[in-house]
Amino acid sequence: MGVMYLHFPPAVNLVCEESALLCSTSCCLHSYQFLRCSTSNLKPCRTLAFNFPLRHFNRRVAALPDVDDFFWEKDPTPILDTIDAPIHLKNLSSKELKQLAGEVRSEISFIMSRKCQPCNTGHSVVELAIAIHYVFNAPMDKILWDAGQHTYAHKILTGRRSLFHTIKQRKGLSGFTSRFESEYDPFGAGHGCNSLSAGLGMAVARDLGGRKNRIVTVISNWTTMAGQVYEAMGHAGFLDSNMVVILNDSRHTLLPKADSQPKMSINAFSSALSKVQSSKGFRKFREAAKGLSKWFGKGMHEFAAKIDEYARGMIGPHGATLFEELGLYYIGPIDGNNIDDLICVLKEVATLDSTGPVLVHVITENEKDSGGDFNNEITPNEEGPLDSSQDILKFLGTGLSRTYNDCFVESLIAEAENDKRIVVVHGGMGIDRSIQLFQSRFPDRFFDLGIAEQHAVTFSAGLACGGLKPFCIIPSTFLQRAYDQIVEDVDMQKIPVRFAITSAGLVGSEGPTNSGPFDITFMSCLPNMIVMSPSNEDELVDMVATAAMVEDRPICFRYPRGAIVGTSGTLAYGNPLEIGKGEILAEGKEIAFLGYGEVVQRCLIARSLLFNFGIQATVANARFCKPLDIDLIRMLCQQHDFLITVEEGTVGGFGSHVSQFISLDGLLDGKIKWRPIVLPDRYIEHASLTEQLDMAGLTAHHIAATALTLLGRHRDALLLMK
Repeated sequence: MGVMYLHFPPAVNLVCEESALLCSTSCCLHSYQFLRCSTSNLKPCRTLAFNFPLRHFNRRVAALPDVDDFFWEKDPTPILDTIDAPIHLKNLSSKELKQLAGEVRSEISFIMSRKCQPCNTGHSVVELAIAIHYVFNAPMDKILWDAGQHTYAHKILTGRRSLFHTIKQRKGLSGFTSRFESEYDPFGAGHGCNSLSAGLGMAVARDLGGRKNRIVTVISNWTTMAGQVYEAMGHAGFLDSNMVVILNDSRHTLLPKADSQPKMSINAFSSALSKVQSSKGFRKFREAAKGLSKWFGKGMHEFAAKIDEYARGMIGPHGATLFEELGLYYIGPIDGNNIDDLICVLKEVATLDSTGPVLVHVITENEKDSGGDFNNEITPNEEGPLDSSQDILKFLGTGLSRTYNDCFVESLIAEAENDKRIVVVHGGMGIDRSIQLFQSRFPDRFFDLGIAEQHAVTFSAGLACGGLKPFCIIPSTFLQRAYDQIVEDVDMQKIPVRFAITSAGLVGSEGPTNSGPFDITFMSCLPNMIVMSPSNEDELVDMVATAAMVEDRPICFRYPRGAIVGTSGTLAYGNPLEIGKGEILAEGKEIAFLGYGEVVQRCLIARSLLFNFGIQATVANARFCKPLDIDLIRMLCQQHDFLITVEEGTVGGFGSHVSQFISLDGLLDGKIKWRPIVLPDRYIEHASLTEQLDMAGLTAHHIAATALTLLGRHRDALLLMK
C-alpha cells in the first residue's frame, strides 16, 4: 500500500474541510514528529458533535496544514500499468490477476486516502470487477452497477485510471456510473436498485433486435431493501430473458439482531456446489428432467418441481428459494474475494444461452482497515495530550466542526427526553453518524429502514395514527422515491408526520445524483403540508420544537448538508415558532431580499457588499414557504421598489408561491418589481460546494450583482463579479 508521512511542528492547528485530509484540532507536541502510516489504513475524517469539554485543545478551527508537510510514497503497480482497457485482462494468468487485484486496491487506497473519502466498500468488489471484465466483453456486453463506491475498480479497469484522482471534482470523474463519461457505463446509477430494471429492459431490447450480447447487473444487499428490485426480478422471471444478476452480499444488515447471528459460511462444499449448479451439463440435465416430467402430465410435473425446490432448499443457503420463486436460477454462495472461483462460475454462466435469468450470489468482505470504519466511534483522549502516533491517528479520524445534522439530533434528543411519544424513522442510503446518537440513546424508538423510503413514509403515518409523534428523516434526494406515499398516505389524510429533509440543496462532490433541489417545489404544492426551512442552527432547533408541537397536519423542514453558520452556542431546547411568520433581519430602502432557508446568510453578506456601493438593502427571513407570511410580503412590497426572492431550490418553489400571492393580491400592479433567484434549470455537476454555488449563480456576489443590475448600475455589477 502507499505510504504517507505526516510532519507536525511543535504546535500546529488543523482544520477539516471537504478536501482536507486532517480534522479540526489543535495539537501541542513537545518536539517535531513524523508519523508513518499506510494510505489504506488512514481513516477518513468525519464530522461529529461533542458536548463535553476537550482538554489540551484550544479552538475548533484554524489554518489548513501546509502541503509541504505531506510526503506521499506510491507502491509500484507493474501489472496495472499495462491495463488500459478490459481486453488487456484476457491474457493474464491467475497469479497475475491476483496481483492485479492488490494493485487496484492499492490504487484506490492511495487516491481516496488523499481525498479523505471512504473506500472500504470499493475494496470489497475489486476481485469481482476483475472477474466480470475477464469473462465478459464490455462494452459490447452491458455491465450495470447499483452503488457508486462499487464502481471504483470498474472505472480504473476501463481506461479511466489517469483521471481517477479527479473523481468527484469539478470537470472530473463522477462518483457514480455515467452514460456521459464512458461507453463502459451503459446506465447511470446512484440511488441503487435500478440496475436490474434497466438491465432487463436492455435484455428485452437485445432479444427483439436479434442481438447476442450479454447483460450483467450487479446489485448489493443494501439495495435489496427496495421493492423495485423484487418487481424487476418477478418481471425477469416472467419474461425469462437471458441475463446475469450478481448479488454482492457484504453480509451486513440494518437489523442489529440479524448482524449478531452467525454469518453465511463459504467453504469447499459450497464452492463445489456452485460450480456444479453453474455448469452447462447440470443445467441441461435439469431442463431435460423438467421436460420429461411434463410428458407424464401436470401432476407429475408439479410433484417434480416440489422435489427440486425442496432439494435446493436443503442444500442451498437460507432464503435461496425466494429467488427461485421469482423465476431466477440461483447459484451460490460464492467467495467474492476468490478470483479463481468467480471466473470459473462466471465462465459457465456466460455460456448459458436462452436459459432465462440467473442470480449469482457472491459473498464479499468489507475491509475495515481500508479507508476507515464509519461505524466505530473514536473518542478523543480527555485525560492528557496525544503523545502516541496511535492516539493522533485515532483523533484524526474524528472531527469537531458541528453540522446541521448535529444540531438537529441534539435538539431532537432533548425533545424526546421530554416526550416519550417521539420516535424516529430513518430512510435513505447510509446513515449520518450524528443520527446514530439518537439510535444509541433511544434504541426502541429508532427505526432505520434503508432505501425503503416508500415504506418509511407510510410506516410513519401508521405510527402517527397510533398516537406517536414520528420524525421521518430522509435526505431530499431519496424522498423523491416516496412522493406518492407522501401525497396519498400522509397529506391527503392530514396525518401529522414530521419530515426532516436532510442534505437539501446542493451537496458538492456528490453531484446531481445526491443533491436535493426539488423538495421545496414538490412539498409546498401539497394542500395540507406546512413547509419551512431554517436560516441557521438556532432556527433549526426552534423548528424541531415547532414540528413536535403540531399534531393536526403534516409538517416538513429542510436543512443543508455541511457545517453550521455558528451564530451562537449549542441550543438543545427550542421555542416553537408561530406558524407562517417570518422576520426582518436588517432594514433598508429601495430594494429588499426575501430569503428562504440558509441562503438568508448569503443575503446578509450581499447586503454588506451593496453597502460599499452606497446601497442599504432590507433582508427578511421568510422561514415558511407554506403558509406564507403575507403581512411581511405586503410590507416589503409597499416600502420598496424591488423585491428579490432567494432560495436554493428549483423553479416552482418559494419564489413561485410569493409571485402567485403578490399577483393575486394586486401588488404587482403598483410600483414593486419582483425578481426570483433560484437554481438554474439544469443539473449542477459534481464540484466543491463553493464551485457549485458559483455555477448556479447563488453566491452572495451573484445576489448583490442582481440587485445592482435592477438598479441600473450594470458597471458596478460587472465590477463586483470580477
